[in-house]
Amino acid sequence: MKQSTFVRHGLLSFGLVLATFVVRGTSRLVLDERTATLLSVPIGLVAFALLVWLFLVALLSVTGVRPMEADLEEG
Repeated sequence: MKQSTFVRHGLLSFGLVLATFVVRGTSRLVLDERTATLLSVPIGLVAFALLVWLFLVALLSVTGVRPMEADLEEG
């Protein structure tokens, strides 16, 4: 995985976490709390799965099993 792709996925997961709060907060204005939570849970699960995947990619990169690809030519 390239470094820029890793960063983009990290920002995407952060945006998804924020989206869970926005969806839950705005839907609580119209719907009851249980329904608002049920609407935000799938977004949160996707964000959590993406963060776990990014953690595993970073762990493999640090241990040297699968190094991170550089975006620019070095040298």
